[in-house]
Amino acid sequence: MTQGGMTRLNRRMLLKSAAAGTAAALAAPMVARADSKSIKIGMSTILSGRVAQLGNSSRNAVMMEVEKINGAGGLAGRQIEMVIRDSKAQPQEAARLARELVNTDGCEILIDAEASSGAFAVHEVARDLGMLCLHTNSETSSLSADPKLRLPNAFRTCRQGIHDSIVGGAYAANIAKTKNLTKWMTCSPDYAYGRDTTAEYMTYVKHFKPDVEVVGESWPKLFQPDYTEVFTKILQTKPQVLYTCLWGGDITAFVDQGNIYALFGQTETFAVNMADYTALTAVKNLPRGIHSGNRYIKTFPSTPENAAWADAYRAKYNEYPTNWSWENATAMHFLAVGAKQANTADGAKLAEVLKGLTIASPFGADGKLTLRGEDQTLVGYAIGWGTTIPNEPYVTDMLPGDWNQIFPLEAEWKKSKNFT
Repeated sequence: MTQGGMTRLNRRMLLKSAAAGTAAALAAPMVARADSKSIKIGMSTILSGRVAQLGNSSRNAVMMEVEKINGAGGLAGRQIEMVIRDSKAQPQEAARLARELVNTDGCEILIDAEASSGAFAVHEVARDLGMLCLHTNSETSSLSADPKLRLPNAFRTCRQGIHDSIVGGAYAANIAKTKNLTKWMTCSPDYAYGRDTTAEYMTYVKHFKPDVEVVGESWPKLFQPDYTEVFTKILQTKPQVLYTCLWGGDITAFVDQGNIYALFGQTETFAVNMADYTALTAVKNLPRGIHSGNRYIKTFPSTPENAAWADAYRAKYNEYPTNWSWENATAMHFLAVGAKQANTADGAKLAEVLKGLTIASPFGADGKLTLRGEDQTLVGYAIGWGTTIPNEPYVTDMLPGDWNQIFPLEAEWKKSKNFT
């Protein structure tokens, strides 16, 4: 080969090598960008209207945990980008937003931070789209207990009505036995959560004290502004005991209006959703002696971890966290641990890891929480009942529930509902 031919060959080889090097150099940054691509998580919740605190405190908790997760490297190396929308407490809007978050905004995971009225609508979107969905606020038991509703891609990271009902029923029955209280009346919101939870609660009151009689019921509409006719019915019926699972702005309005009638001095009141800062601090004159299950208070569980989490939330947002706060924080904790174990943020692979996963948590009865494998619902969280006082800590004499009692009674309840 001539010297000129060799030169041309060397030039061609050099150009080819350079091109290959350039391609490799271009490829490497592309891989790096793919690995560091953010992951969008969509969240539909209630950010306006009477129960906006549900959405605000849910969003606050999520964002506080996202900041921690992103600071630690994200979900399997991917920074979380939250896309949060206001459903205005309208189930049809919640469903529309959930679909839009996936199809238009490109979200890969859904956080359903709706009340039960919207959660069932979002659940059907998750069924249709096959997206990983974490229900963080809905407590209606059937959402995860009913096998016909279960999805391999849907999990509940919040408390469940049947669990509260068993613990609350046992607590109330003991007080009723001591004070010989047999005549009960109920007042709960007229939708799935209110009716289901009330029925479950009274089932377990009667389980532990069979001579209890329900002498009256009242079913105000969700977000009803005035309860005059309810109080009239209560005063006419004269029950010894009143049970209610009104929540958020509804329980606040109910207690404020009930004080006008001196209602809480005339009946022994069990209000499962009272012990939450969004209600405790909003009532104008918090009555002494209302019995309530814990929703969220920093003194229960009485651990340094729980108190530290509450203090960090308050320092960041200048208010105490709520029941919805810890439930939404729990969703993010499970995602973080799940992504680490799966080494991916892929929703389908995360779902495989989340099923049956146990994590350390400040909200656990024994410092741990589990997404139970059989129904993909949260178990092991701290449940207790106490009584209100007008000032901090607002609820005292907390008696913890026993999961060794909950599990067998829950299993019997599922069998009675054909949920096995």
